[in-house]
Parts: sequence; structure tokens; C-alpha cells
Amino acid sequence: MSTKTLDKAAFYKRLDEILDIPTGTIKGGETLSDFDGWDSMAMLGFIALADEVHGVMIPAKRIPACRTVDDLAGLIVEFSN
Repeated sequence: MSTKTLDKAAFYKRLDEILDIPTGTIKGGETLSDFDGWDSMAMLGFIALADEVHGVMIPAKRIPACRTVDDLAGLIVEFSN
């Protein structure tokens, strides 16, 4: 079984877009609650990103447990395998 990897730089760039912040702002370890734009619409944007770009369906109930940007990236990797 192969394990998919995530292009984190591309993921961070897309998340910058979802949060409507300057490209290059996100580096990975940021706490989601520190972003003014991290709200229910951003969560939907993340779900759409996971589906459209990475081909994975992320259950919405799993997102609130994510505290950092890298936690979100971990969900994509988890559901890709």
C-alpha cells in the first residue's frame, strides 16, 4: 500500500486564499483560532479544497478537533490513505 504525501506549500497557499490573507502567511504551525477568517465558511472551503484538489472527503465533525494548520493537513493525509 502506498502512502500519499501532501504538498504542504501548495496546501498552505490555498489555505491563505480561503482565509483571504496574503500568500505566504501560513507556514504550518499556526493556531487556527488566531485567524479572524477561520469560521464556518472557511471550514467549508477547507472541505471543498480537500475534495476538489486532493480527492478526499473530510467529515465536518472532525474539523473542530483541529487546532493548527498542520492538524488540517493531517486530516487530508489521514483520509488519503
